[in-house]
Amino acid sequence: MTRAFIIVLDSLGVGGAPDADRYGDVGSDTLGHIAQRCAGGDADRSGIRHGPLDLPNLAALGLGECCRAATGIEAPGLEISAWRIGHAGAAAEVSTGKDSQSGHWEIAGSPVDFEWAYFPHTEPCFPRSLIDKLCERGGFDGVLGNKHASGTQIIDELGDEHVRTGRPICYTSADSVFQIAAHEQHFGLERLYRTCKIARELLDEMRVGRVIARPFVTTHDGYRRTSNRRDYGVPPPFPTLLSRAQGARREVVSVGKIGDLFCHTATGRELKGKDNDAVFDQALDAMRHLGQGGLMFVNLVDFDTLYGHRRDVPGYAAALEAFDARLPEFLQQLDDGDLAIITGDHGCDPTWSGSDHTRECVPVLAFGPNFKHGGVQRHALGRRASFADMGATVARHLGLAAGDHGHSFLW
Repeated sequence: MTRAFIIVLDSLGVGGAPDADRYGDVGSDTLGHIAQRCAGGDADRSGIRHGPLDLPNLAALGLGECCRAATGIEAPGLEISAWRIGHAGAAAEVSTGKDSQSGHWEIAGSPVDFEWAYFPHTEPCFPRSLIDKLCERGGFDGVLGNKHASGTQIIDELGDEHVRTGRPICYTSADSVFQIAAHEQHFGLERLYRTCKIARELLDEMRVGRVIARPFVTTHDGYRRTSNRRDYGVPPPFPTLLSRAQGARREVVSVGKIGDLFCHTATGRELKGKDNDAVFDQALDAMRHLGQGGLMFVNLVDFDTLYGHRRDVPGYAAALEAFDARLPEFLQQLDDGDLAIITGDHGCDPTWSGSDHTRECVPVLAFGPNFKHGGVQRHALGRRASFADMGATVARHLGLAAGDHGHSFLW
């Protein structure tokens, strides 16, 4: 019996979602556009970024093939000729959202087959009755924001008024989400968490996917969000890959924000980290102790929150290169027969308009020491019809019961 690892590079889309027109995202391509900007020398007009995207380890695992499977285009710096080992392709999403929660649930074999509730692009955007109840139960006389906004821009815009009035900043995005930003000292971190729990209760009947606590602090040049974010979601449809593993008495380790995304349901031992490096360190440490038959699910969120949403091409490129440079540390700890999958959960094209996620396919890189597909060490997976194919593959690899969704790409 061997182990399985799923690593999600949050927001790493590879373009080409077949239904992107429904979302206004035709032509979005997170990885492809980053690679093009870097190769063209215009990733950053200030001149901070120079040279093509440099991802030798991911390219050797077939990341270039993932791009080709999704869009038919070979991304600059990710030539197919660099592909040495592993099974590579792309996957389209069947869930109705383009958010992290829907993407992760589908990876785990439980696509979202209903419509999340979304807030309109009006100002105010939240129902008056909802805000009145939140204020009454939370003990404040009003909220700020009440609109669609970028999380970093809205605290710059309203941070001073928030500190002066004590009113929380409430905003949303194209996702099914209700976000509350508040100052850790002036409003209080625990009070922010309590307020989010109240909002979660009020929003349950509306089918809003997540309530997110967005704490921030004062710095020498303004305000800065901290790593004390918390997500308050709803439990995923059952059974998930995680619940089937837990039901089979397998060890489950969730690293990063996996626990939040699955509402702490069947997520086993949960480990956190303040940034990508810290999360990766936690994963490497837990990996040393993960027994045979164990499952580890990892999310690296900085790609999305720090670079995708902020439309920071050079920052996203540098974060990808930093992950690639550390990837050999992970590869060295894989045992014979282990299966690892590197993927994304949606897109967040930093060259796209606005600050929201983009509807894209995600990469599928499946590999491991002596892991073969049909007797070969390198295989093109094409474009899979659902993210759930990854969960189905992991389930088959670990000898778990098959779920209701997805088709394993193991022979």
